[in-house]
Formats: sequence, structure tokens, C-alpha cells
Amino acid sequence: MKPLPDKTIERLSMYRRNLIQLYSQGKQYIFSHEMANALHLTPVQVRRDIMLIGHTGTLRKGYDIKELIDLIGVIIDSENGKNVAVIGIGNLGKAVISYFNGKRSKLRIKAAFDADTEKTGKLYAGVKTWHISQLEEVIKAEGISIGIIVVPGEKAEAIADRLVNAGIAGILNFTPRSLNVPSHVYLEEYDMITSIEKVAYHSKMSGVVSE
Repeated sequence: MKPLPDKTIERLSMYRRNLIQLYSQGKQYIFSHEMANALHLTPVQVRRDIMLIGHTGTLRKGYDIKELIDLIGVIIDSENGKNVAVIGIGNLGKAVISYFNGKRSKLRIKAAFDADTEKTGKLYAGVKTWHISQLEEVIKAEGISIGIIVVPGEKAEAIADRLVNAGIAGILNFTPRSLNVPSHVYLEEYDMITSIEKVAYHSKMSGVVSE
């Protein structure tokens, strides 16, 4: 299969999260319009995505939820899984570890890093924290290929450079500082302020429309 567009991968992840919840509640089949309604998409978009990954449903029952969950897993997940490191153990870093760890069997947070010696050697949600000076050593020893950067913005670029030099293949940047990485490293950047401002703008416009 050819590499899928980023937006398609995002939607597949959303589908799987929703399907896992429904399957745990005993639901076995689902129609495209049900998935679309739950995720604020169109049934046409859902059908296109599912056809793109080679899955089909039936007119009478819709899609087999377990089969679809498994297929999305084959496409998104690596066979042996991926190890992840979190850099920065402030409130947000701790929240990322607590929320994420254990949610996906194929993605494992194996280490956390911080410059504060008061935090090193401790466990957060079962994840050991190392001093930032040990970054490269631990990444290589633990086979870590994904880094999540949750440090002050002014330190983000230096951390990203160290991650790249240590062999990291993908970076999720939670800081407001935009990063530049080599083309072989996948970069995803998320700025919470930008997202909140987008919500604020649309809420403002909805008020204007309703007046």
C-alpha cells in the first residue's frame, strides 16, 4: 500500500478509538453514517477512507467492527511496536505520560527526561525519568524511535537536534517554537494556544452570525 495522507491517518486513528469503545460495549457491526455522526464527518468521507485501506462492509450489517479495528492496526502500527520518550517532565509532560501510557500496545513510553535532578530517577505512571544528559545513551539502549518534546520553547530546537542525532525517526513537538528537522524525520507540531485561538475565532463568528 502507498503511504497514506496525514489527514487519512488522523481519521483512521479516530475511527479506531471510536470503534474500540463501541466494541467494548458489545457492538459488532456499524454503518458508515453511524461512524460519520459520531466523529462529525460525512458518510462519503468514511466510506472513501475505508475503501482506501481495502475493507468493505455489507448493505445489511455494515462494517465488521473487530475486522476494521484489526485492519487499521495493521496499517498504523508497526509489527514490533515503537518505543517513545518524553522530554520535559513539567505538568504537561506528566499529563502526556499518564494519559497515553498503556492506551496502545504497539506504542510504549519507555523513558522520560528532564534537567531537574529532583525529578530524575523517579517513576511517573510507571515510566522512569532520566537526566537530560543521558538522552542519547538511553535512547539507543532502549531502542526509542519517537520523541515527544514538552520543554520551554527556547530549549526545543536544541532538544530536537539531539534527538535527531540520536537516531530518532519521529518527533511530536508540544512547544510553541517551530522546529526544522531533516526530511527523514517526521515532525508533528501541536500548539495549544493556536488551537484555542481557532476555537475562540469560530465561537466569535458564530455569535456574529446569530445576531
